Order: sequence, then structure tokens, then C-alpha cells
Amino acid sequence: MAEGLGPQGAPEQDQPIGTSSAAVPQPRASEAAALHRVARRRDRNETQRTARVDVRYSTEEKTDIVAKARSLNIAAAHYVGAVVMAHLDGDLALPSQRTPLDDYVDELTTLRGEVAKIGHNINQIARKLNSGDLPHAGDTATLAQAERTLAAVGTAVRHIAEATNQAVATKSQR
Repeated sequence: MAEGLGPQGAPEQDQPIGTSSAAVPQPRASEAAALHRVARRRDRNETQRTARVDVRYSTEEKTDIVAKARSLNIAAAHYVGAVVMAHLDGDLALPSQRTPLDDYVDELTTLRGEVAKIGHNINQIARKLNSGDLPHAGDTATLAQAERTLAAVGTAVRHIAEATNQAVATKSQR
């Protein structure tokens, strides 16, 4: 890795001398995917929920809860309720109860989303190349490569989805 550059050539953030970015634990994609999955799953009732449970959080915990809820574009109460109900329904394990298979499924789900974004970007490139009146030299070759890449991305997404489905089926058989 080049001096002063982070992963994939990105400039490293200024850090105090003697510290390392490796010392800061980064959230796993599986954790983020699991929370996003269960927070979106909670259905609305036809009537308003009226039962109330009061919970106390530290200021830091509340800030974290509100920030996560906002990142998912849902209310903090909805987020907390969804996570609690998912845990009660057995869909979300506490960190100490998660199995490697849970992590695998959530990592695959996150990977599928990231690979699908590549396909979206390729479609945008192809749309831009096809929108001009006069083609430039190399546009035909670029479009052909974009088509091959898009086919490879589609295949990768399908394979990831199949692996995810197999893992979920294995988990439900246990």
C-alpha cells in the first residue's frame, strides 16, 4: 500500500500520532443488514398501538438509537419496537446468540446489494453512452464491455441470492 494512502488508494484520515484505524472496531455488514431487515419488517396495525412500555436509556444510547432509526428512515419508537419484536419472534439474535450462519446470511445479503449497485452504475453508463446523437470513437467497444460486465454482475447477484437461500433453508431445518 502506498505511503499515506488507505485501502484502495483512499487518503487516510488525520489521526493522532500513535493511533491506528485498526484499533476502532468497525461494524460488520451482517449487523447492519440484520438491523435493516428487521426494522423494515414490522407491519403497521390497522388501529394505533396504545400499549406502552417505558424504557430508560443513557443519553449516548438514545443518541445512537435515534441516529440508527434516522438512517433507516423510520421513527425511533418503530425501530426499537421492530428490533424487540424480531428478537421475540426469533428473527434477530442478541450478539451473544448469533450463529456464524446468521452472520453468513446477512453478509451475503449485504454483498448482493453492493454487487447490484455495480449493475445500476453500469446501466447509467450505458444510458449516457446511448443518449448522444453522434457516437464517439470507442463507444461501441465500451457498450459491448458494459453489456458483458452487466451480464457478469447479473450472474453474480443470482449466485449470491442462491447461496443466501440455501443458507436460510439450512438454518430453518435446524
